[in-house]
Amino acid sequence: MANPNKPMGLSPVGHLLGLDWSGKARMYYIPSSDGNAFAIGDPVASGGTADANGVPSVTIGVAGAALRGVIVGIGTKENLMADPANLDSIVIPATKTKDYYVMVADDPFIIFECQEIGTGTYLTAAAIGLNINLVAGANNGYVSGWLLDNTTEAGTSTLNCKLLGLARRADNAFGQYAKYLVTINNHELNAGTAGV
Repeated sequence: MANPNKPMGLSPVGHLLGLDWSGKARMYYIPSSDGNAFAIGDPVASGGTADANGVPSVTIGVAGAALRGVIVGIGTKENLMADPANLDSIVIPATKTKDYYVMVADDPFIIFECQEIGTGTYLTAAAIGLNINLVAGANNGYVSGWLLDNTTEAGTSTLNCKLLGLARRADNAFGQYAKYLVTINNHELNAGTAGV
């Protein structure tokens, strides 16, 4: 059975301490001047500024750079995780007419599930334990299109994620569109380690 092609960016599924993901996240700010689109599951990095209330900003992540975490909620007003002007929208457009606020899973020990890109030479069991970069993909109007870039797996400590293993379930196997369990390796709150 072929793996389904269902990119979702990075989806939190557990914790390195053996716990379930608690659902806890921290609020961050995206100014209207930021020219990137955002969706739930997108990786983000610190933006280097804050709003008038001191809520720190984030911007879209970059392959091979340190990440702050992953978006798990989107809204437009501080302490309100929805856009009252458009309750049907769960993405942030590239061209913004207002500031946005996002909830970011920024704990460096969260385990995420992420899909491998569907081209190139697919990852095998030999890649588990190595680090890998993410590659940007357009959101589908609901969730992120970010994927694991199967041309980058290596021991290099500055790569975005660490491959922990294949997501084990009946509809997933090594090959095209495989889903993997990863942590953010190059994290702004925890230095990256070399892959093994």
